[in-house]
Amino acid sequence: MTFALKGPPLEGTLVRLEQLDHRHAADLAAAAEEDRGGYAYTWVPRADEVGAYIDAQLSRAASGRLAPYAQISLATGRAVGATAYWEPRSWLTDDALDAIEVGFTWLAGSAQGTGLNAEAKLLLFRHAFEVWQVSRVDLKTDARNTRSRAAIEKTGARLEGVLRNWSRSWAPGEEGRLRDSAIYSITAAEWPERRERMERRVRSAADALTPRR
Repeated sequence: MTFALKGPPLEGTLVRLEQLDHRHAADLAAAAEEDRGGYAYTWVPRADEVGAYIDAQLSRAASGRLAPYAQISLATGRAVGATAYWEPRSWLTDDALDAIEVGFTWLAGSAQGTGLNAEAKLLLFRHAFEVWQVSRVDLKTDARNTRSRAAIEKTGARLEGVLRNWSRSWAPGEEGRLRDSAIYSITAAEWPERRERMERRVRSAADALTPRR
């Protein structure tokens, strides 16, 4: 038996992660156009590209290398972004997962800073470590993307280094070029402490959204 990468639905108090599908296209088209000021180094489709974007992610999913999600705001019921499990690695045995990446993440401008991203990461990490029993979860981003790096570092992930010319650049005007990638990880031994840290962040964000009497 070989491990098959399939991302199950995951739900918290702020966000629900469900398998990306064309039913999310209209919401994602609106979300992607809210405020594009923070997308300089991130692959976020324009409204008229969302259909092709979903097709591309579903094609990667069919290859077994990606499990793409739509991020659904529980406050509104609308898709406000995307994320994914990516690059599953089985080194010791074919039927168990040793490592996985979390990536392809973006959120609408209005959803940024609300705790949705923190809880989405918590849900993804928790499933990877506690259900799939992985030894590590890794994340990477354009080394120039200080905003993304700051968000990753808030999870407690450790910077392992910057790999030069490591992956495709998504920066405008850099089509066909490679970028330097900052690589971060959390290991299974670190996960209990990181989980507590992330749960505190999510509780704080949820409390901030609760109306005061």
